[in-house]
Amino acid sequence: MAHLREKVVIVINGKGGAGKDTLCAVAARHYRVENISSIDPIKEIAARHGWNGEKDDRARKFLSDLKRAFTEYNDLPNRWLEERYRAFAAGEDDILFVHIREGSQIADFKRRVDGKCLTLLVRSPRRSEAYGNVSDDGVEDYPYDYIYENDKPLDAMEGDVLAFLREMFRGEGLLA
Repeated sequence: MAHLREKVVIVINGKGGAGKDTLCAVAARHYRVENISSIDPIKEIAARHGWNGEKDDRARKFLSDLKRAFTEYNDLPNRWLEERYRAFAAGEDDILFVHIREGSQIADFKRRVDGKCLTLLVRSPRRSEAYGNVSDDGVEDYPYDYIYENDKPLDAMEGDVLAFLREMFRGEGLLA
């Protein structure tokens, strides 16, 4: 297991199916990783009231709209992320992947992080059409620190992701 010189938060984004979860899973096989999403508390609420976990366009829009409503009402997603970040900062993991779709929420979360916080967009040519909700359709509307082009077959992705992460960590002075 590789170790970093300091903890790092990586805000990760990309359209559905771009490979974000696969990238995080590869990282978790080689680093101490925690992986969370700003939509997690919203999914818990939605599941208690009829959403059954589907990821179709209709469900994505529902979750996006519900998240926006909670953000406007009581800032639930941001407060939840900040709590999780504080727990990560006190814990043993080296990398916290935080999935956030909306550019304004990315900027707000970065302001709440005391340590190193990078932004990463994962792109894939596999799905480029619109989803019909502002969260998914606006993922490119933020100036990310890094972009991972996921254009490799799945069996070649692990080596490519590891090389990408090592280069990113080296450039940030994070490799031990």
